[in-house]
Amino acid sequence: MQGWIDGIRASMDYIEANLTEDLQIDGIAAVAGLSPFYYQRIFGALCGMTVGEYIRSRRMSLAAQDLARTEEKIIGIALKYGYDSPDSFARAFQRFHGISPSDAREPGAALRSFAPLHIKISLEGGSMLDYSIVEKAPFTIVGVKRPFNSDTSYQEIPKFWDEWLAQGEDRPVMGMFGVCVDAGGKDFDYWIADIYLPWKDVPEGCETKLIPGSLWAQFPCTLKTLQSVNTQIWSEWLPSLQGYTLGGDSSLEIYLPQDEKGEMPVYIWVPLKKA
Repeated sequence: MQGWIDGIRASMDYIEANLTEDLQIDGIAAVAGLSPFYYQRIFGALCGMTVGEYIRSRRMSLAAQDLARTEEKIIGIALKYGYDSPDSFARAFQRFHGISPSDAREPGAALRSFAPLHIKISLEGGSMLDYSIVEKAPFTIVGVKRPFNSDTSYQEIPKFWDEWLAQGEDRPVMGMFGVCVDAGGKDFDYWIADIYLPWKDVPEGCETKLIPGSLWAQFPCTLKTLQSVNTQIWSEWLPSLQGYTLGGDSSLEIYLPQDEKGEMPVYIWVPLKKA
């Protein structure tokens, strides 16, 4: 999988060279040789932020330099970095730098700098990550889905779960699965679902979806370690993976009943195919 690490590096060079152009996630991911769905998962794990956050931060950093060092009009700088109006640019600039664009031109103005990121994978002592590669036949889930955007999903998906769980035992599905399904670009659908039992009616407001048969890398964790294991998968395990590549257009979380210790076993499934 080392090839896609080189691809991520190439994509970041591409972003840097095109910060004043209309950057789209499809084009950025294509440079890395990955689908937008997987590119954004890997980028977030490696860089600790979304692709959109990174691009906005770099643009705001460069815009501040333009304001401080040139006489170019604010509207011109706003358009240069992808903002349609001075007002939208001013709001974004204020959030990032804490001052207005016009104040940035004052002598001694305090500005924030955000340097380009450089991906460097290094081995700094082994860390254990349990996993197994299993082959699963196709199966069907039933549940509710909601569209999400990669830039805001980390904040919004927990709210989706909170809303669903607040229904208590009356909710039509309990939530054995959390499923991310690629919808193109920055968009994906997130399902809260159970196994579909064909002899039962589909509950009102729910849908079914076939999960194709596949090889899956299966990682055990708990609710407490879910995020840390997920980050470790994308930033450490995948770069060292031999003989397989990413497959499919979805990834799954499986939530099992609490054990005797009161902990909920959780599994993360990542689809694979043989290289």
